[in-house]
Amino acid sequence: MSSRSVSLTSTFLLLAAGGAAACDNDDDYQDAGFYCANEQGVVVDDDECDDDDNRSSGLGFIPFIWYSSLYRPGYPVGTVLPAGGNKFAYNDRAARQSFGLPATGKISNGTIKTSVIGKGGTARGSSKSSGG
Repeated sequence: MSSRSVSLTSTFLLLAAGGAAACDNDDDYQDAGFYCANEQGVVVDDDECDDDDNRSSGLGFIPFIWYSSLYRPGYPVGTVLPAGGNKFAYNDRAARQSFGLPATGKISNGTIKTSVIGKGGTARGSSKSSGG
């Protein structure tokens, strides 16, 4: 009877482990949408985040690149992005590259990168305003 008890316990543990694995969608990396926006998350023209212009803050604001798995293409200029996004300075080369974006140049509003949330560690929540 004890061997049957051990067998049932082992079977139960295997089933429980399998059930827990089935609940885990194993989606460590998610797609993310990227937008050029001001500090409040209002979408601005994506030319404002083009650091190839070498401009010096004559905009009246510092543009940021906002990203989230909630962002989808199509938010027009002037739209407040949905809550839950993070941002980094438009000219932060390391942050750009950590998400698979070009280190410099224009990033079009609504750009979707596949499987990047979870990879971009250092850029998350950063609001650093100077880049490399």
